[in-house]
Amino acid sequence: MRWLLLALLSLGTSVAFAAPRVGVVTMQPGEIFWERFGHNALVVLDPDTGNATSYNFGFFDPAEPDFIARFVRGDMRYRLVALPFQQDMAIYRDEGRGVNVQWLDLEPDAARALADALAENARPENAHYRYDYFLDNCSTRVRDAIDRAVGGALRSQIAGRSQGATYRSEAMRLASPAPLMWLGFDLGLGPNADRPLSRWDEAFVPMRLADSMREIKLADGRPLVREEYEILPHRLAPEPVGSAMHWGWWALAGLAIGTGLLWLHGRKPRVLAALAMTGWSLAGVLAALMLFIWFGTAHRFGWANHNLLLFNPLCWLLLPGGWQLLRGRVPGAWFRWLLLVVAACPVVALFAYWLSALPQRHLHWIVLLLPLHAALAWAWGRKPAKDP
Repeated sequence: MRWLLLALLSLGTSVAFAAPRVGVVTMQPGEIFWERFGHNALVVLDPDTGNATSYNFGFFDPAEPDFIARFVRGDMRYRLVALPFQQDMAIYRDEGRGVNVQWLDLEPDAARALADALAENARPENAHYRYDYFLDNCSTRVRDAIDRAVGGALRSQIAGRSQGATYRSEAMRLASPAPLMWLGFDLGLGPNADRPLSRWDEAFVPMRLADSMREIKLADGRPLVREEYEILPHRLAPEPVGSAMHWGWWALAGLAIGTGLLWLHGRKPRVLAALAMTGWSLAGVLAALMLFIWFGTAHRFGWANHNLLLFNPLCWLLLPGGWQLLRGRVPGAWFRWLLLVVAACPVVALFAYWLSALPQRHLHWIVLLLPLHAALAWAWGRKPAKDP
């Protein structure tokens, strides 16, 4: 990989620097679900040997005996690994992922301190950390290391600025090429994921951190980034740009489906019962997952999920009544009251959305599902007329 060494030395100077050269390497998103958010690392070029070491905070071991259990509980263990830079880059070259490097214009003492801190952090007894998807990941670790090296200048210049993004909007933007991943984020994230982020918070996304560093000035007015260039070309689809959620289309879909359910009630009531039971079963499964995330895991951004008012756990209790309808029988009054309660919950969710200063951004799900619950309540929630 002679080309890579030449890229590292592209400033036209020798490797005999007085202090290490430190750069931030940003990798574009890949195609596997854990690659969708991109990645980054710190590279240190040794002034004595010319060797380049990549300090990569993104390693985990799926062969650990408790890996799956920790993943489910939200107690992931990642670690920092120091490896030859060329070896690290070979992975991304083979995957077709683009890589850029931003060389930092650090004072010699700051560069040495950062290089020493990374080497110490990479020791086996220090390398592991508790991974948090949004708050403590491979990119925030890079961000924090740089901020310490520049005496807090990074945080002070971007913590008070915002582009209006949220953890939900960033997660859904980057997951959009994978529909099931997109759906999982949208349904599984609760209101904690919807607060506006500062640009400091946005740096959990590696590409956002790279954007912010281009604007940072050091105490004497010098740019933090001395030089930036491409190491590997990006051969995959570009990073998604994101788009606003148009809830009006979801409302039209909800009204159309609700109207279709009422049509089925008048013509094929048993087909409607079968469809309703399928929907109630799905809602019950999703509700069970949301409740497990809330009460059984450390995934704090999934707690208190307002989607529980839409995918209601009470739907499990509607299944016996649905079975009676499927057999041509009329369920008791309990079934009608339960239908009305389930239909009222999306109305509560709508009021909570409009009244809350920082609501969960799930209006599109409310306007989709409210007409469906209302249609079923209208079909079966009324008291049957008595024979004359």
